[in-house]
Formats: sequence, C-alpha cells, structure tokens
Amino acid sequence: MRDRRLLALIVSAVMIVIFGAYAVVAAPGRGVASPSPRPLPADAAEDAAGDAEETGEAEEAEGAPSSAAPSPPSLSPVPVTPTPQEGPEWAGRGYLAAWQAGDLAAMTALVADPPADLADRHRRFDTELRVTSLSLTAGELRAQETETAELSFNGVREVTGLGRWPFASVLRLALRDGTWKVLWAPETMHPSLKDGGSLRLKEREVRTPATLTREGRPFPRESRAGDYFTGLDGIAVEVKLLEEPSGRTLQSSRPEKRSGARTTISQPVQAAAARALDGSVRPSAIVAVDVRTGQVRAVADSLGGRKAFNGLYPPGSTFKVVTAAALLRSGLTPDSPVACPASYTLPNGRPFTDSDGIDHGTVPLSTAFALSCNTTFAQQTYERLRDDRLRAEAADRFGFREKPGLSTCRIRPYTTPDELGSDAIGQNSVQASPLCMAETAAAVASGVWRPAIMTERPPADSPQPVPLDDGVAGGLRTMMDAVVARGTAAQAGLPAGTAGKTGTAEVEGGEDHAWFIGYRDSLAFAVFVEHGGAGGQVAAPLAARFLNAL
Repeated sequence: MRDRRLLALIVSAVMIVIFGAYAVVAAPGRGVASPSPRPLPADAAEDAAGDAEETGEAEEAEGAPSSAAPSPPSLSPVPVTPTPQEGPEWAGRGYLAAWQAGDLAAMTALVADPPADLADRHRRFDTELRVTSLSLTAGELRAQETETAELSFNGVREVTGLGRWPFASVLRLALRDGTWKVLWAPETMHPSLKDGGSLRLKEREVRTPATLTREGRPFPRESRAGDYFTGLDGIAVEVKLLEEPSGRTLQSSRPEKRSGARTTISQPVQAAAARALDGSVRPSAIVAVDVRTGQVRAVADSLGGRKAFNGLYPPGSTFKVVTAAALLRSGLTPDSPVACPASYTLPNGRPFTDSDGIDHGTVPLSTAFALSCNTTFAQQTYERLRDDRLRAEAADRFGFREKPGLSTCRIRPYTTPDELGSDAIGQNSVQASPLCMAETAAAVASGVWRPAIMTERPPADSPQPVPLDDGVAGGLRTMMDAVVARGTAAQAGLPAGTAGKTGTAEVEGGEDHAWFIGYRDSLAFAVFVEHGGAGGQVAAPLAARFLNAL
C-alpha cells in the first residue's frame, strides 16, 4: 500500500513538471526574443498610434488577438538594410527617416553608388541656405517596373530669416544585388537643383520706420531730423530664396510693416534740406515751413539739442525785417529816401558802421535794406521808434515773446539809445531760433504771422495768427526781393522767385553767425550756420543749394 502511494506521488510530480514546462514554452514572449520595434518619426508615429488604438478596441471586443495584417514599416532614423521581401517602401522610408534625423552615414548606406561628396553636399546646402530643421513626410509609392519604383515625399525646411520653406520631391528606387536602394540625384534635395541648377538667399534692407513724412514715405536717410522725431531708422531685412539661373523667387520673407505715424514733414523738402547741410562744415540748421498753414515741412539740424527750434542766437540783420516793418508802420515806404553813410554815431552814443565801409549817400529805404546798412536802421530807429515801438512790433506781430509753441525768440525793453540801435540790427537783447526766423519770413510771404506747428491743426493753446497791414507786408516783400536781385544775396545763386534777407550776427569772443531767411513759392525758410561768418557768403549759398534741389 505504501509502495502504491509512493508511485502515485512520483507520477503526479512528473505531470506537474511536464505541464509547467509546456506553459513556459507556450507563453507569449518567452523562449524567442521578439524584435524590438523601430522608432517612428512624428508623422508615422501618429499613424501607428491610431492603428494601435483600433487594434486594441478590436481585441477587447472579441476577447482574442487581432488577425489584422501587420502595419507597413515606418520611417526610422536607424540604419536599415532592407531586403527584397521588405520592398522599396522600406528603403524609401528608411532613407527619409535617416535624412530627417541628419544621419548622413545611414543615408549614404541606402544609396546606390553614392557620390563621394554626398554628405558634404547636404551640409553645404543646409549651411548656405541657413536651414535649421527639416521634417519629411512620405507620400505614395509608385512601382515603375519589377525592379524600380518612386516614392513621392513632402518636406518643410525652417530657414533663418525666411521661416517655413515647403517643398516636394521624389525618391527614385531600384533593386540592386537583391537590395532596394535609393538612386540619388541633386534634385532629390530639391527639384530646382536638377540639370545643374542652384539656390541662393538674397538679402536687402527694407526701411520700416515708425514715423513717416506727410506723403507716407520714410524720412530720407541721414535726415538730420533725429532729435525731433522717433523711429526714423527702423530697418528690417527682406530675405528672398532665388532659383538660378532662372532668377525666379521661390519664397520671400515679409518684413513686418509698422503702422507709421505721419508728420507734417515733406519728404522732398526734408531731403533737400539735409543734403544742403552736407556741404556745411560748421554746425548748421535749415528750417522750412508752409507759408499758408505754418506747418513745418523740414528741419535739418546739426546743431544738436533741438536748437533749430529752441536755440537762442542773435539774428543779426535778418531782424531788419521786423525793424523795417515798424518803420513802414511809422510812415516810411520802400521808396522813402534815407541816409546810408559808412558810419553813424547816435547822439551821445556809440558809432555804427557798415561792413562794406562805403558811404552810399541818400538811397531809397529798399536799397538801404538790400545793402543791409546798419547805419540807416540805427538812425531811423532812434529817430522814429524810441517810444518802444520796435519791441512792440517784434513781440506783438512777430512772436518775439514768451509763448507756447515750437519756436523761441525774445526782445527786452531797451534802457539806452545804444541798446535800441543795437536791437534794430538784431544784436543786444534780440535772440531767436532758426524756426522763429522762418516764421518771420512766412509772415512776410503770407501777410499773416502764424506760429509754426507740426500737427494737422494748431494746438488749443497755440497763439492766434496776427495779420500784418497790407501796406507793411507789401513793402517788406519789395525790399526782400531787392536783397536777392541787387543786394547782399545777389551772388548766392538763388533761384528766380526767391526773396530774403541776409544776416551776419556778431558774437562776443567768437566768429560771426551766418544767417539767411526768405521764401519762395509756398515755402518760407531760415538757414543758420553757427560761427559761419558772413551771411551773404555762407548761409545764402546753402539756401541756394536747398532751393535748387526742390
């Protein structure tokens, strides 16, 4: 009995071992190592994930492994040695996966008879065209014959300065010694490389300023207006991808357009003013305003610190426009005879002299103005304007006072006859910015003094316009015409139709300032050269350069 029990135990143990071994061998994944799956690129991974999801649902529903056919091979950055059984799609997708991963060695291994410089060609292509990334998507496989096929594909390169650059090409494949290989050609990288073609990037600077002229155009380069406006030098780089030798543009970048604010500045007037100052070795400024509206049409300034608007300089003989206005209002006319001696001494005062040192005798007031006789204006002011009429004319009708606005100019009440005589010729207490003197010239041209503005309409606190008497305005025009026709600006080369006044302002301890103010057509202007010397010899020729360029 005991032997039977022992025998039964032995048989049971043997059966347990047999069934256990069977279970181990039959279990999935045991005994034979399964090949690890190939890594997938982004586009193939999404397809595989979808397939896996559908397969999982089928297994869950049926309760048994799916009988669906295995998925086709996907792109892989790992070098692959496809077999004829795997087919051309395996080779094509493997090549694309290696290309996308930048594995040039794997790419070369998949090419039939690869050129010796295949890897260098790809590197040069990416370097010269500034390619930073590449993504590829395989398309449809088309079998040509038993041993050849084509796999279409799409790609997107990211190019610095250009952005996404999509392209489409074809992989040609053939069976070589029992293995599918890529038949590489330059056009595999891009169709434009076929038959010796090439690609290149071309760059050019595109101006995208935040501030524009009244025409909606950028300010001229080196406009000399940077102290007055912001965002004049906005630059963007436009990149074009060109196909050679056709010259066809395959793609171009789109520089961001900035919504530029328009100003009152005229592009051609500003350009003419800026280029005129190119010939000045001294700090200088040219300011131009519209005669009818007072809008600033140009401000070219190498003085710095916005001094064309707010700098204070003695205006010299350009201020004789204001003095002449007061004399005309006192009863003189352009034809009134006045003395123009070489020297004149105020009663119990200082002597005044003329720069030419010539005694011109008695001449019409317009001639004294054209010759810029200091002696005439000192004498006539002393005799006719001692009751503060000169300061009132300047302050009340030409803006020489504290006031809101863009320009700066002033005159103080005189205390001695000498001070009054000096004020009459733009010295002593008289000080003005170039913009203030451009306003003075515009007042003569239009018959109305207006404050200069850089807006469509005058600001709410802007000083009110001041009309000049018709007789005064007309007389001043006659005299300013004479300056250009036969006076101190006659040799400056100013174009026909220009009227103006020269000025040479004495500066203590330094060389004289050079001035010329005037108007022509719809523009009034002031030209100022700091320590430039004689106005007729320095500032007036700059004005001629400016006006002749319009």
